[in-house]
Amino acid sequence: MHKKYPKLFEPLDLGFTSLKNRVLMGSMHTGLEETKDGYRKMAAYFGERAKGGVGLIVTGGISPNKAGVVAPFSSKLTSIKTADKHKLVTKAVHDNGGKICMQILHTGRYAYHPFAVAPSAKKSPISPFKPWELSKRGIEKTIKDFAKAAKLAKHANYDGVEIMGSEGYLINQFIAAKTNHRTDEWGGGYKNRIKFPLEIVKRVRKEVGEDFIIIFRLSMLDLVTDGSKWEEVVLLATIATMVPRAAFSWVTRKMKGEINIPLVTTNRINTPEVAENILNNGDADMVSMARPFLADPELVNKAEQGREDEINTCIACNQGCLDNVFGRKISTCLVNPRACSETELNYLPTKNKKNIAVVGAGPAGLSAATILAERGHKVTLFEATNEIGGQFNIAKQVPGKEEFFETIRYFGKQIELTGVELKLNTRVGVEDLTGFDEVILSTGITPRKPDIEGISNPKVMGYIDVLRKKKEVGKRVAIIGAGGIGFDVAEYLTHDNKAKQLSTADFLKEWGVDAKNEARGGVEGIQAQHKAPQREVVLLQRKKAKMGATLGKTTGWIHRLSLKYKNVKMLNAVQYDKIDDKGLHITRKGKKELFELDNIIICAGQISNNELFEPLKAKGISVHLIGGAEKAGELDAKRAIDQGSRLAAEL
Repeated sequence: MHKKYPKLFEPLDLGFTSLKNRVLMGSMHTGLEETKDGYRKMAAYFGERAKGGVGLIVTGGISPNKAGVVAPFSSKLTSIKTADKHKLVTKAVHDNGGKICMQILHTGRYAYHPFAVAPSAKKSPISPFKPWELSKRGIEKTIKDFAKAAKLAKHANYDGVEIMGSEGYLINQFIAAKTNHRTDEWGGGYKNRIKFPLEIVKRVRKEVGEDFIIIFRLSMLDLVTDGSKWEEVVLLATIATMVPRAAFSWVTRKMKGEINIPLVTTNRINTPEVAENILNNGDADMVSMARPFLADPELVNKAEQGREDEINTCIACNQGCLDNVFGRKISTCLVNPRACSETELNYLPTKNKKNIAVVGAGPAGLSAATILAERGHKVTLFEATNEIGGQFNIAKQVPGKEEFFETIRYFGKQIELTGVELKLNTRVGVEDLTGFDEVILSTGITPRKPDIEGISNPKVMGYIDVLRKKKEVGKRVAIIGAGGIGFDVAEYLTHDNKAKQLSTADFLKEWGVDAKNEARGGVEGIQAQHKAPQREVVLLQRKKAKMGATLGKTTGWIHRLSLKYKNVKMLNAVQYDKIDDKGLHITRKGKKELFELDNIIICAGQISNNELFEPLKAKGISVHLIGGAEKAGELDAKRAIDQGSRLAAEL
């Protein structure tokens, strides 16, 4: 029995097979499924995570037929020929002591192509195509396709399949009254609506036999009106089998009292401590983590070996994973650029040891310095301030971004482990850097000061004054600039500034989720209870574009909605006339306005700090620019860490 995590490292007996621990790597589409040489790349990606100690892996969604694919040319499993290619993936996992299930996913009305089908011809808000209503014959064929895909998965040596019955995809569309308007035996009352998933599970079991894992993934909280009632969710489970950490494990615990098959819980579980607590509380039999295994493939081994402080923790930013997938790019991870690039980005021992200076301990400098040292170079990291982290020290102050503390902790440990010589409170010049073989400038940015009359008025502050220097801010505030930093400052100023991550109870209240899960879908009739904002805030931008257009694809709407709940006024196409003791004078749509304010916060972009570059180059020193020093633009930690890592892999 493991001393610290006895539940997490307890094997799970499934009768015909046993899992070595209670950790499941949840399904996540990465884009490797469709890329050139994708099976070899998937084998490297999943093989590395099996080697990292996870008990059971679930692949990204693979469609059982053409109509069910996410988009044209997305993955499907319909032939022996394709199943044989999957053997590369299963072999890599088995060779590394792991087990793997293939997820069978039919997107239904979420499909991004004109052949989409659904129980009813009802268009989804996220796809431009109205689906075709499945005929009775079409339903029967779809059930057969699920069973055939499972049989082919078994041929490919998968240990089981996960049937995707949640999150609004085809099976869920049959279950929910909101999307199933049929009047035949596949619609109407709940018993008719769950016939489709029950038939699928029954036929799959018949095709694959008893010694094969079947996971049925269902939404215990639909989080939509006209979603499933609790009794309906229980009935299905019985027959079929900005969010705080582990926010929804309580729902799984409620289900554990209803059925006697192993239950897996998911959602924002990113540390072994949180996972152990869930299992210890009896919330579930297994915990599922998806994004945390992008961040650190060795998460399980590190926990087992007592090396938790070495875990590269998922910060739930979605910028490298989900935003990439929705943008039709291959997944990666902001804090781990090797994720899904295991065949091409490797940190191999150097054959030519160099003496390298890295200037600036922000995200780019930290990744470059630690990887260079890991590879065997002698590295000195200079930082002008008294702490590592750079812009992460600003981000971690923002409500909802507290996880950036974890990334700074991770890099601090890596500096220690790899032997980087860290020199804090050290501002260097050209002469200090002349003795090095290579110099990497990751000196970051300086906030841009826009040319507005009265910009030097005492009411005016920069975002660093607010987030880093903690200067006192009045009750009526305007923020100039509505990029990522403008949104962050607005979020910070509308909270009480002492708030750390919301408790689960407060999170559920704020977003209108029934904590007892007795309301239909977990939300019907539940009023969101928003705390009164701490200040009156107006967020302004010169551009005519939508506010927050540069925010992440999958998280931007959350930030906009969160600020709307805090009564933040958002104005675009603004001309700034002047700032004086009364406040901010603007012109918008031809009309002049005055905002009487206590403070004006400037978040109007950045300029690169790279003044050392040309003088070093002139002295014949090999010098490189990365991160904000290379390109200011919108602050982009993903690009910064990626640049630092890739440069460090090459030098």
